[in-house]
Amino acid sequence: MKKAIHVVLLLWVGLETTALLSQASGTQPSAAPKTDNASAKAPDEVQSANVGSDYIIGADDTLHISVWKEPDLTETLPVRPDGKISMPLLNDITAAGLTPLQLRDTITERLKKYIADPRVTVVVTGMNSRRIFVTGEVTHTGPMTLLPHMTVLQALAQAGFTQFANPKAIYLLRTENGRQQKIPFNYKEVVKGNHPEQNIMLKPGDTIVVP
Repeated sequence: MKKAIHVVLLLWVGLETTALLSQASGTQPSAAPKTDNASAKAPDEVQSANVGSDYIIGADDTLHISVWKEPDLTETLPVRPDGKISMPLLNDITAAGLTPLQLRDTITERLKKYIADPRVTVVVTGMNSRRIFVTGEVTHTGPMTLLPHMTVLQALAQAGFTQFANPKAIYLLRTENGRQQKIPFNYKEVVKGNHPEQNIMLKPGDTIVVP
């Protein structure tokens, strides 16, 4: 009798141990993945990071224009010398002189004739209209992208001098209203803090000459 009771007790202990091990090895249900609400935004709510909101589009710039859920209207376009771009359905559109947001609004308004609630994105992928030129005794001669608020000194720092450069006789050529101006720039004096008025902000089309 005692032997039978002992066997029953052993079986009961074994069953309890198995149950405890099963609970310990169980896994908790994984949390549901969070939804990134930002990624669900319409494309026209995402702003371009490569240019400021006040950037003015010019001839030779390259634009990527996309219309949400309309792949046939999404393409990368150059701004022609006449300042216009060509799009399906809309034909020619004036882009030069507008900011990316203004052009987006123009395209959106014109597309409403053909598409219900068009969502348009305009991104400047090539700022080719904003160029200056550096020539003469510099390491890197030729066109240079004009960065926002770039000065003559900053452009020269990017171009670099050759060993034959005359930094005291540098000058800037600028054409305004059909007339060319020659603006002197004495690098030696400017870097010393003298004549800060010579270190002017550059404009598209300026040419820096280093004799």
